[in-house]
Amino acid sequence: MAYQVCIDIGGTFTDCLVSNSKGEIAIFKSPTTPGEFEKGFINVLHVAAEGYGLSGADFMREIDLIVHGSTVSTNALVERKTVKVGLILTAGHQDILVLREGPRKGAFQWRLNYPDPYVPRHLTKTVAGRIDARGRELAPLSLDDVRKAAAEFRGLGVEAIAVGLLWSVVNPAHELAVREILDKELPGIPVTLSHEINPMPREYKRIIAAAIDASINPIVRTYIEKLKTALDEEGFAGELLLANCVGGMMPLADMIRKPIYSVMSGPTLAPMAALALSDEPDIIVGDMGGTTFDVSALRDHQIIVTPDSMIHDDSLGIPKVDVRSVGAGGGSIAFVDEGGLLQVGPRSAGARPGPACYGQGGTEPTVTDANVVLGIVDPDYFLGGKMQLKRELAEAAVDKIAARLGVTREQAAYAIYTTSNHNMVAAIEEITVREGINPRDSFFVCGGGATAIHIAEMADILGLKRYMVPRFMAGLSAFGGLISDIRSEESAVLLTSDADFNVAGVNDALKRLKQAGDNFLAEAGVAPENRQFEFSFLGRYEYQSFEIEVPFEAKDGVVSEGDLPGLVEAFHKMHERIYSIRADNDVVEFTAWKLRAIGKRSGQDIWQKNTLPDQNGPIDLKARRGIYQQESGRVETVPVYELAQLRAGAQLAGPCLVEAETFTAYLKDQHQGQIDRYGNLVVNIA
Repeated sequence: MAYQVCIDIGGTFTDCLVSNSKGEIAIFKSPTTPGEFEKGFINVLHVAAEGYGLSGADFMREIDLIVHGSTVSTNALVERKTVKVGLILTAGHQDILVLREGPRKGAFQWRLNYPDPYVPRHLTKTVAGRIDARGRELAPLSLDDVRKAAAEFRGLGVEAIAVGLLWSVVNPAHELAVREILDKELPGIPVTLSHEINPMPREYKRIIAAAIDASINPIVRTYIEKLKTALDEEGFAGELLLANCVGGMMPLADMIRKPIYSVMSGPTLAPMAALALSDEPDIIVGDMGGTTFDVSALRDHQIIVTPDSMIHDDSLGIPKVDVRSVGAGGGSIAFVDEGGLLQVGPRSAGARPGPACYGQGGTEPTVTDANVVLGIVDPDYFLGGKMQLKRELAEAAVDKIAARLGVTREQAAYAIYTTSNHNMVAAIEEITVREGINPRDSFFVCGGGATAIHIAEMADILGLKRYMVPRFMAGLSAFGGLISDIRSEESAVLLTSDADFNVAGVNDALKRLKQAGDNFLAEAGVAPENRQFEFSFLGRYEYQSFEIEVPFEAKDGVVSEGDLPGLVEAFHKMHERIYSIRADNDVVEFTAWKLRAIGKRSGQDIWQKNTLPDQNGPIDLKARRGIYQQESGRVETVPVYELAQLRAGAQLAGPCLVEAETFTAYLKDQHQGQIDRYGNLVVNIA
């Protein structure tokens, strides 16, 4: 029986979802192995093999495809553990990464220190030569300057180089010549060209993307090589795809060429899963793992892609699925600050040593310890009983908070629980309320192993009316990987306007984009009938500083003069949607054109064939358990149900607990649940 597998590495656990030829899906978990992620990757495959009663070698031979969401590049950037990068810029413009785009900070943050550039000044070199905005060479490239920069980089021990010359997106000749010289002078040192990694007219975003890509290139390449070697040693002969930050998958060779697309790639898979699980137009996705809570939103049943994601003080430079993260996970550590106030996170116990109740040396109280003390998490049924938690260690850890606050153990545990909830609510409001969206109008989809424990209180705070606890909630990102397309984004710069629309130039750009997208999908092995293309442009009103992205239809990748009014109207509507105003009489400028190449994978929709039979008769009660209720100030007994025993149409009434092998869901009073045909728990709040 052939299997397809997705592995998602989290801060505490590595998730593995396996789909067989019948569309049956199983989830397996294994502790993450920080610093040696490839070991955790192989470990969880062995856990899955055991679950199917197979040897590791036999299981590997049966796997056709593995898709993988990696955190290696994200961790390197967040922890500032990237390689030493040299940067080559046009003479006279050495401060592009210093000046950035002049972003405004908070109105009252007037004592902020100016942040250091991503590449230090002593590692930034300039070369003479100039291309203008029309692609004309105003001054020839100084080859001696390039050789001098290479010699200085050699002496400084540079491990990767980024090149960002002005208007290389219009005429890349100088950047290509720089790389040719660097390859001769510094063989083996990877070189990233800005016009290849992020072809857009804005110098800062193009060059910061090149600098970030260069800084993680050796790290990502090494990880991929280690992973490929480990899989080869295990006898895996199938295909391996890696998740990218635009909500899809890429072949290994493409990821090695553009490693920046691996940054924050894992969390982008959760909204892809929500897109498949629900037909609701507006969806909030909350994914609470061991270290972070990731939140994203879908509008009009479409993924939101942002060009403004940040890494510390710098833009990532490239577009990515809009996912925001806060340090609120099951391993988030609770403490009382100097002012006597309880804080939870962002520091996490991680996978090692983990929460105190794991019994692996952790002693500080975490959110998971609080949930054990409250009675929500059964210490004897964690991961389906495969991992025994130690209640006495959780109690000892929470007692430290109780002593500092002068409250009972249960009150301290609830304080940790609700503080974590409010931290996550703030993250949800950041992506909804502050974007002009009322969360009450949205459907919430839970992801991660811990979200279903906390969603009931969060829903009441936010005023949500409905939410879903997916059957594979604990591996929602991994499920997203199993069903995701192969995706790539291409862009081309061509400045024109509705006052003098360059139809021929636009069609030439679209033709080149479509050819590049077609080549990408062909290399990925996607059949022509499974290829589709989505077009968009970057536009602005004349004299505006920044563009917005606007999707449009282009049959066969061609536009005509007759399409111009539709393009302009689409821009007006998008501008009004974002900024609440439109200026119909202003000139609309088009600055760049984009294409998203999408390839459908064989078997990615087979899960929809695996549905549950209808529930016949009353549902079986698994047990009753006492959990602490803040409203009454005492422990109260609630019914406990086993998710695996529930069939389609089964109805539940809170307060109650629903247990699965990989998560626990807590339904409060007035929360009414029902199992859908795929085994997901859909909850309505009265």
